[in-house]
Parts: sequence; C-alpha cells; structure tokens
Amino acid sequence: MAQNIKGHDNHRRDIVVIDIPKPANFTGGLEFNALTYTVTKKQKVEGAWESQEVDLLHQIGGYAPKGSITAVMGPSGAGKSTLLDALAGRIASGSLMGRVFLDGAEMSPSLIKRTSAYIMQEDRLFPMLTVYETLMFAADFRLGSISTADKKQRVEKLIEQLGLSSARNTYIGDEGNRGVSGGERRRVSIGVDIIHGPSLLFLDEPTSGLDSTSAHSVIEKVHDIARSGSTVILTIHQPSSRILLLLDHLIVLARGQLMFQGPPKDVTGHLGRMGRKVPAGENSLEYLIDVIQEYDQSHVGVEALAEFARTGVKPAKLTEGEGDVSVSTAAVVTPPPPSRLAAVAGGGDDRDQGGKSGNNNKRLYLKASRDVSVVDDFDHSVRSAYHSPSRSWTASHNGVVQKLKFTPPPPRNNLQYPMSSSSPGYYAYSSEILPHTPTPQSSDYTVNEHDYMTPGLVDHSNIDYGPKFANSFFPETLTLIRRNFINIGRTPELFLSRLVVLAVMGFMMATMFKDPPQTLQGITNRISFFIFTVCLFFFSSNDAIPAFIQERFVFVRETSHNAYRASTYTIAGLLTYLPFLALQAIVYALIVWFALKLRGSFLYFYVVLYVSLLSTNSFVVFVSSVVPNYILGYAAVIAFTALFFLFCGYFLSGHDIPWYWKWMNKISTMTYPYEGLLMNEYQTTDMFGRSNPDGKPVTGQNVLESLGIDTDLGSNKKWENVLIMLGWAVLYRVLFYLVLRFASKNQRT
Repeated sequence: MAQNIKGHDNHRRDIVVIDIPKPANFTGGLEFNALTYTVTKKQKVEGAWESQEVDLLHQIGGYAPKGSITAVMGPSGAGKSTLLDALAGRIASGSLMGRVFLDGAEMSPSLIKRTSAYIMQEDRLFPMLTVYETLMFAADFRLGSISTADKKQRVEKLIEQLGLSSARNTYIGDEGNRGVSGGERRRVSIGVDIIHGPSLLFLDEPTSGLDSTSAHSVIEKVHDIARSGSTVILTIHQPSSRILLLLDHLIVLARGQLMFQGPPKDVTGHLGRMGRKVPAGENSLEYLIDVIQEYDQSHVGVEALAEFARTGVKPAKLTEGEGDVSVSTAAVVTPPPPSRLAAVAGGGDDRDQGGKSGNNNKRLYLKASRDVSVVDDFDHSVRSAYHSPSRSWTASHNGVVQKLKFTPPPPRNNLQYPMSSSSPGYYAYSSEILPHTPTPQSSDYTVNEHDYMTPGLVDHSNIDYGPKFANSFFPETLTLIRRNFINIGRTPELFLSRLVVLAVMGFMMATMFKDPPQTLQGITNRISFFIFTVCLFFFSSNDAIPAFIQERFVFVRETSHNAYRASTYTIAGLLTYLPFLALQAIVYALIVWFALKLRGSFLYFYVVLYVSLLSTNSFVVFVSSVVPNYILGYAAVIAFTALFFLFCGYFLSGHDIPWYWKWMNKISTMTYPYEGLLMNEYQTTDMFGRSNPDGKPVTGQNVLESLGIDTDLGSNKKWENVLIMLGWAVLYRVLFYLVLRFASKNQRT
C-alpha cells in the first residue's frame, strides 16, 4: 500500500510499502516498514553554506521476533540509536515516515509507549533510594491497580530475577555517595522499566561503560526477559563473543541504510553470497563491519551493500587501488530476501545519508507493468525463508499508484520457491493517491490516535491497550510526595543550609539594625533592612537550580512511558516545598521581629516572607526547567535578580521610573514584598524622626509618600501585594508545568 507522506520539508514523497517477508517460524513481534527520517543540515559547498536534506534513516524495514533479542549494530554514525528512537516512538510524528506493527496491529507512538519500556544509555535514578525502594516506587507508578502485597511480591521476584538480592538494601549512589556497582545499577534501570511486564523492551547501549563480566551479566538477564515472552530490541556497538551467543536476531546498519538482517549464524553465508570469505579465526560479524567500512571509504559507498541486502545484486568488487570497479548494470528484479522490506519508486528522489544522488545503475526501480518476470541468484537457504513466491508490491510514478505482481522464476538446479495457494498472485490497479497522511503533533502527550492509523488495515476499536496512566490523579500525587520526602530526608543539606543561612543572617541583621535613631538616617537604615531581607530571601532559593536540573533527567525517563503525569509531578513538588519554606520564614521572622521591635502585624510580616519565598522558589524552578545546565541556570537567575532589584522601587520610586520601564517595576517579584514590608511598618501616623534642618516630625505616611507608596491607612493595598505574589507563584508553576509537558521530552524533532 502506498502512502503519500508529507514531511517536515513540505514536499511529497512516494513510499512503497511491501509486505514484510518473515521466516516461517515467525510467531509475532515488532515489524517496521519503510522507516525514513530526514533532517536538514547546513553543509559547505564550494565555499557557501547550503541547506541539504540528509536521511538519517533511509527506507529501513525489518522485524524483531517475540521472545528473542534483536541487536541493532553497525559502525559509528550508522543510525542505531536513531532507529531505536523511531521504533520506540521517540521521534516526532511529523518527522518520521513509515509504519510500525506489533503482532500485526499498526501502532502509533503513543500506543507504543503504553506497551513498551525504554532503557536509556545513562542510568537516571535517585541516588539516595535503595534498590528495593527504587523498584517499589516503580511498581507504585506502573502497577496502580494491584494491592501493595502483590507489588512487594513482584518486586522481590524481580530482584531475584535480576540478581540483585545482595544489593537489595544498598543505595543506588552517585559520584559523591557510594552505592551499587555499575552493572547492578544498569540492572536496576532495566528493572524499573520492566516492572509492569512490557511486551516491548528497548535498550540503548546497555553495556556501555561496563566491564566484560558486568556487560555479559546484563545481557544474560535481558536474555531471560526475552525468553519470558517480551520482544527485546537493543543497540550494541561491539559485543564480545560470549554476548554474541545470546543474540538471536541482528539488524546491521550503515549510514542509515540496511546492510544485513537475520540470525548471527547467517552472517557468514551473507558474506559468501557477496563474494567475501571470512578469514580463518576471525569473527564473521566483525568482518562484515570491516567490509562495510571498506565500501564506505571507497567511491562506491555503502549503497551497493544496501542494494545487495535488498535485491541480491552483488556489489561492485573493490580493486586494491580503487581504480576499476566492476558494476553490474543488469536491470533485474529479484525476489526480496527477508531483509528486503521496502523500495523507493518513482521521482528519482534517491539520496544517501550524505545527501548525494544515487547511481541509477546501482539502484532498483520497479517498472509499472502487470507482470514482471524475474530471475534470482539466491541459494536455497534464502529461498526457503519465504512464505509465498507470488508476491505483490506497490509502485508510484508521477502520482499514480500501481500494484505490481511478482512471478517466481522457473526452477533452476532443482531448487524451487515454496508455493502458497492462499496468495492471490495479483492486485487490481489503483489510480489515486491514498489520503490520511500522518499529522505532525506538537506533543506525544496529546496524541490523537486516529491521526496515525491507516484506515482499513487494522481495526483498533477492539484492542484494549489499557489506561494511559496506571494510577488516578490523587494516589499518584501522594506517591510522588512520599518519594520527595524520602529524598529530602536523606539529603537534608539543601534545606538545612538555607535554614542555617537565614538564621545566621537574621541574627546579624538583628544586631546591626537594632534601635535605629529617630532621624532620617534611622529611617534610611530601616528601609535598608527591608530591601536586604527581600534580596536575601530571593537568593536563598538559588541552590534549587542544580537540584532540579539533576532530577529533570529522572523525570524525562519516567514520564517517557507514562509512569506519571507532569501535572501531578508539579503539584507534588509544590506541596513538598510548602512546610520547609514555612519553617525558613518563621525562623527568620522570629529572630528579627522582636529584636528590631518592628511595627505593624507580625502575621502579615510572616506571610509576606513566606509568600516571597514561595514565589521566588517557583521562579527559580521554572528557570531551571528551561536552561540546559546549572551554569546557565545560575547566570539567568543572577541576571533576573539584578533586573528585579533595579526596578523594585528602592533606587527609584515607582513614580520616578521612566514610563518606558514602568512595566519592569510591575513584573519584578521584589516590588511587592518590598512595598508590603514598608507598608506594614510605616502605614501609620506615628512619628519616626525629625527632618533636617527644620526639625519637622516625619510620620510613617510621610515615609511612604516619599517612596511613592500608598499612604491610605484604610487601604488593602498591602494584602493586594500578597495576592499578586501568590499570582506570580502560580504563574511560574504553570509555566513550569507547560515546559515539563511539552518541552522536557526525550524525543527527536
């Protein structure tokens, strides 16, 4: 079936989708067809920078059998992780072309998320949780419908299955805290994502950074998981011979194109049909990679090997001096081997990963005719992999979709293709471009499932993929709050350091600004105390920047497969901070209020400090969700702090600030606590000193009037300031939530 798919470059591409040929013993698993991922890159051509399209994946098709380990391999830059991301639904739908099936049902990125788990190359775990606690929280998030006793039983069984019994009560650890070993940490990461028994398991370089023994142990556990009925797909760069024995199915890529697909034992035969004999004592897979690199470094390119994998046409032989290259120009159409899954037809839009036009003499283009006679040059092992000799596929040329029939060749050397009476042998013509192209989505959290489905292929109405999230809103929030309190309790330095700083600074302020004189200088000193208090509370939350940036990686990993909602994470984080912020504010308020004999309402003084901390904390958390690292986070917060301080009304009153900068006074989060503290102190007719040189009394109203602040004794302006601060706190948390939901995804665009 042909699809006219609109990519990110707004031009049309005709993709020919061919039935995936699979071995006769294929009983289900993941199938993918014509996966193409094109990006635009700047390249320098003859001294000028030009935008060129590059296929990171080019018409990749294949399958991953259920109950087996499928390893995606290839040289560096081959597209291994890109293919894994494409299969796992981690590429934006508008950027990826092609289709993915699970047990015969076409899947969208959102549906794949519900039925799969993705283990990243880096182990993103909370360092101060034990192995048991980490897996138990994973069970709470992913197994919300079962009882706590059943969750504990499943966790205990998983710990035993992963060989983590001796590390059960050991902290995960990090660079500064001793914990489990690297191999154990990797197995914990796997356990976190398989606790709910996913049918699909993706692993990106699971052996990276591990010694050979730990790497073999990890793959051995993954092998056991696959044998339990899961479909496992992983990327691996250079497996050892012991690990290679545990791999069931290989997909070898180079420059985004398929080089080989099949079991490891078939690599030798694949090289033999290519005309390459594996040297004695050498690993056949490593030799295949060497051959791929030889062609990649030659002027022939890896396209010849990709053509051989698709059609069986032998690649050109490389001479020692790279002088003469024997190129076969026979325009034959041969039956596709198991790795032959898709072909590009029509339009001549045939580019390799480097953006170069392909050689038509080395490319296979399907002709628009009802019957195509073909000849083959495959051995018996390849032919026996087919279900049916009578196959059909679709070609498109100049916007017209054509159905083509494959007619098997006559027997040769007493070898025949296995016949199938169920195959119709031909299909009717269709002269229309099929509608319903994929719709690019701004976020895979708001996916419309029907935008991804090709009508008429599979009825998804009767398929139950379960709820998107395992828990309802409130239990999920409570679980997140409980985990937050455990992490804070085991890393108390963050809040204790803030508390100590505020207590020490409060003591210093109480001794420095005690008993101000009844003069204008005394009033100035008291105003200086208030502005310093506001700045102190603003800066006290800056240390939350690296804490959240580190936690953000865990959030991305856990929410990439719907462990919990971004909204519950946001609310849980806010509720967790509230008691600690209240404690910080009350300690400082008690120290300075009585020592400095401040006027007004102590309750209001405390509320202003508390809400100021809340709004400042929300601002810092929002900034830390936007910046890529804590260095830029600190720089951004310091820059905004300087701007807020400049326009808060201390240096220039609100009336004296130029009209074109008044908006800065309104958005400064320091303006409202500063004015609120001044109004609480000076919104009175009491005298605070005498002016010089006439000695007239200066009342609180005179002070506020000179600062351009409301002097009405019956005004509710000071409580309005509290509400505005609360509004800023809510706004920053909403922005934080929006960033988490729509921007903090481990997904390619």
